[in-house]
Amino acid sequence: MGNLTLIILISASSRLHTPMYFFLSNLSFLDICYSSVVAPQTLVNFIADKKSIYFIGCATQMYFFIALGTTECCLLAVMAYDRYVAICNPLLYPVLMSPRVCIPLVIGSYTLGIFHSLVHTVFTFRLPFCGSNKINHFYCDITPLLSISCSNTHVSEILLFSLVGVIEIITIMTVVISYTYILATILRIRSAQGRQKAFSTCASHFTGVTIYHGTILFMYLRPTSSYSLDTDKILAVFYTLVIPLLNPLIYSLRNKDVKEALNYFLKKNFSIHVLLA
Repeated sequence: MGNLTLIILISASSRLHTPMYFFLSNLSFLDICYSSVVAPQTLVNFIADKKSIYFIGCATQMYFFIALGTTECCLLAVMAYDRYVAICNPLLYPVLMSPRVCIPLVIGSYTLGIFHSLVHTVFTFRLPFCGSNKINHFYCDITPLLSISCSNTHVSEILLFSLVGVIEIITIMTVVISYTYILATILRIRSAQGRQKAFSTCASHFTGVTIYHGTILFMYLRPTSSYSLDTDKILAVFYTLVIPLLNPLIYSLRNKDVKEALNYFLKKNFSIHVLLA
């Protein structure tokens, strides 16, 4: 509901029709889809006597889970670049972040997520599962599936570590470099009010990036010997359900434009309701 409200608010408010909020609405859409891939089946399993999922359903769940997660990583990096341009090159912002630039960046994020997920899904589900069919997890993820395969999973583990590692390095470096330039620019601003305003436009995004990437790094880029599926299940709850819940709070409660737009939207619709009544 929080993410859906944010999407409706951004669509309805003309003052939020900017590149930053275009990316934010896409992030909210991803969070809705992301949690919806996992939450419904998990809730069913809480009350069902037989906790099971079809093979094709497991493959489909894992495919969309990885695709949406990868897309979100890329989108967070794009949002960092957007903040860099807005603060470090404000005069060129309308040109550098025009719709001709923003739309391909979003499409590219989705495309990378689709192909990255396809590789992992194909290499994971081509493995034979001739032993136990019990997945020690509440959704289908790569690591618990590899643990029940009865064949050599070395190639799949290398792919997991290398591909996730490359994506994480590229996206995190994009964020780090962008915020390094942003920080240097903010520190050159003479007025305290100007510095505070610049910090406020980045604080929400930086908080979201830190939480999201910190969880990914701990879950997927640890040595195989240190994997604990019980620990991963606890992290996965945070990763798949808590972060999508927190994002609309992070980006709205600390954002003056969103709060003003929400206030205007509620007053406008409440007034119309009163007049109609």
